Amino acid sequence: MNTTGLDPRGPRFAAVLTTIVFVVVLLTGSGWLALAQAVIFAIGAYDPRRTPYGLVYRHLVAPRLAPPAEREDPAPVRFAQTVGLVFAVVAAAGYLSGATVLGVIFAAFALVAAFLNGFFGLCLGCEAYLLIRRLRGSGGPTAA
Repeated sequence: MNTTGLDPRGPRFAAVLTTIVFVVVLLTGSGWLALAQAVIFAIGAYDPRRTPYGLVYRHLVAPRLAPPAEREDPAPVRFAQTVGLVFAVVAAAGYLSGATVLGVIFAAFALVAAFLNGFFGLCLGCEAYLLIRRLRGSGGPTAA
């Protein structure tokens, strides 16, 4: 068993919370909430374990679960967090500048990505990272 890397359940837990945040963003049109989520994504782009969601998972949820069967490379997750950051920043900018349609579009994209990860384990940003690595011929992990 790989004992380094991320417990894959942590990013999925975070994605469920992110889904809830983007549902609220879309229902309220809150650019400030989208901006707060952007800050969380920025922290996650540095280290997904250090986000507020990652800390909640690690300290409150993970101790109640069996150890993970496998761990995953954090690089694809960091890339996915960076992509989420871009979407959240554009959504926030759209809402806060009055370009509401732009905010809705980018918040909806972020919602779909978070929902797919949280509820189906399909991390679009992670898959994009792996595809880019393959296309560049730089190898790396074969699954996120």
